[in-house]
Amino acid sequence: MTLPYIAGMTWGWTGVRGTWKTPEADFSMSEMVKLGVNWTAIAFSAYQDHPQATEVKFREDPTVTDEEVLYSIKKAQSMGLKIVLKPVVNCTNGVWRAHINFFDMEVPGEPSWGEWFASYREFILHYAKMAEETGCEMFCVGCEMVQTDRREQEWRQLIADVRKVYSGLITYNCDKYQEDHVKWWDAVDVISSSGYYPAEDWEEQLDRIDAAVSPYNKPFFFMEAGCPSREGSAKRPNDWNLVGAPSEKEQDEYYKAMFGACEKRDWVRGFMLWDWPAKLYGKNEAAANDDYCMYAKQAEATVTSYYVSKTALQEVGE
Repeated sequence: MTLPYIAGMTWGWTGVRGTWKTPEADFSMSEMVKLGVNWTAIAFSAYQDHPQATEVKFREDPTVTDEEVLYSIKKAQSMGLKIVLKPVVNCTNGVWRAHINFFDMEVPGEPSWGEWFASYREFILHYAKMAEETGCEMFCVGCEMVQTDRREQEWRQLIADVRKVYSGLITYNCDKYQEDHVKWWDAVDVISSSGYYPAEDWEEQLDRIDAAVSPYNKPFFFMEAGCPSREGSAKRPNDWNLVGAPSEKEQDEYYKAMFGACEKRDWVRGFMLWDWPAKLYGKNEAAANDDYCMYAKQAEATVTSYYVSKTALQEVGE
């Protein structure tokens, strides 16, 4: 299977209720399209109380409502974008979802993988059905669930269940450095990962990823990749808490390094860059903003130039 190049951007994170069906959200998406994107990941979070909780409370505040998700899908489609619908689970207590974990064996009185996957399955199937009904081209069944990755049979069963209600492409977004630890890549249609690699390490990491995924003969792209506009972030692009002064230059140079390295690998079928919020900061605030979004920053021109060139190549045939 050949995957057309994904010149993508993640939109709307974290999906806070009340922020998606607004003039600000419409403006945000229209500004995002100006970067030459042809795909967007509509991404939002539901919550469980802590890493050992077994209920994903996806119908509750602060998660965006179904109405908001449907509105955003239709808005993106009206702008000509293809869509990855990306529901994600997080922990209310702030612990990163990669630490969601349970005993490998069932122990009476203790929370279990069986209980958690039952709730997670309900959560994922709810949005898989929505993705089918709205014609989303791709569906992401999970994101950076590092401790869950070893639960191979549960993931295989979940993906099989998703296929019963969704006919599009299915992917799983593994975390950085985990591409060679997922043993069930054959179950998905597209392999994807979070490419938060230090700027100077891209060549080495691409060699490793190539060796890890090529035996599966599946398309690959980076479902997340990016760098804050902050001093020091090029070496630690995954660390959103890193202390450093705002630096548009550092972000821009990171993108140039990442694109330059990946350009040599035709098996990298694109990016879903991180990220573009539903409510943008003002252009006059861009220089002081040190987050991932590149709106009105130096990197915006770099991303636009690269994406326009890639999609133009695709139109004439790579």
